[in-house]
Amino acid sequence: MLPLTLTILSAAVPPEKRGLALGAWGGISGLAVAIGPLVGGAVVEGISWQWIFWLNVPIGLALIPLAALRLKESRGPNDALDLPGVGFASVGLFGIVWGLVRGNQVGWGSPEIVGALVLGSAVLALFVLWELHTKEPMLPLRFFRNRTFTAANVASLLMFFGMFGSIFLLAQFFQTVQGYSPLQAGLRILPWTAMPIFVAPIAGALSDRIGGRPLMVTGLGLQAAGLAWIAAVSTPTVAYSALVVPFILSGIGMALYFAPVANVVLSSVRREEEGQASGANNAIRELGGVFGVAVLASVFAHYGGYRTGQTFVEGLIPALYVGAGFVAAGAVAALGIARKVRRQEAPANVLAAE
Repeated sequence: MLPLTLTILSAAVPPEKRGLALGAWGGISGLAVAIGPLVGGAVVEGISWQWIFWLNVPIGLALIPLAALRLKESRGPNDALDLPGVGFASVGLFGIVWGLVRGNQVGWGSPEIVGALVLGSAVLALFVLWELHTKEPMLPLRFFRNRTFTAANVASLLMFFGMFGSIFLLAQFFQTVQGYSPLQAGLRILPWTAMPIFVAPIAGALSDRIGGRPLMVTGLGLQAAGLAWIAAVSTPTVAYSALVVPFILSGIGMALYFAPVANVVLSSVRREEEGQASGANNAIRELGGVFGVAVLASVFAHYGGYRTGQTFVEGLIPALYVGAGFVAAGAVAALGIARKVRRQEAPANVLAAE
């Protein structure tokens, strides 16, 4: 659903105003990110954790008729579904995600984890071979010949790697080390997660004027600096006031990244291929989040643990520095984005058909 929101929104506004529209999309998404931990914390604390899943049911039921009545249809150039491509991608990603999620629990050298990662990688290789030779691919690999498309997706992978892995550990820090409830922990992360509400619309509008590269590079740089700052001041008894400024800095960086990256990715392909490009970007950044949680949790477990508040912080600090390093690498990758994004040209057979 999430990639299609970008596709439908892009089709609904003229190109010169798309940055502003995507900025509004980013701000509303930021509102959801900010509200989620608060509502989730309240539900976990007041009822039970299983009820977080029931929250989605009335929301989904309410939105079905709204989507059916108010959303305008948009279609890509291909009439056929690339079912083998869908199968290869699904099985390959499932194997890799399975291995990453269970690696710390089962052991990275266990047959289950090694087998899942090897099988997933092998099936993804088959996916690439299939996409290179099929006439109507699910993901045209020529997208990656575009420097901007590739750089934006690499930056997305690294951004979500560092951000998700760090937030995963910081939420536990407030609860297991400083003794806050789930709701109180969500409130304390709010200066970070709420920033996109205010900054993303501005960043989206600016991306129409100055392009996405300077905003993304700046945003990723601020996010990396914020994570390193948090690592530098973290102790078991650190005052919350010492974390507010780096939280705000990280939140501003996250907001400066969110709106421009959508505009950059969609602008780097033909309009009728925006759904495929948006889906690829969404899959890549979610995979980055899975990698981030798995790798930073491994770093945390290597240097520390849950025995005491001090051992938790001993694991938290190097994990945050690793997360900051990956986000900083994302800022370097974003330098590869062209100053002025140009759409990919259509293949010769498509041009002939037109």
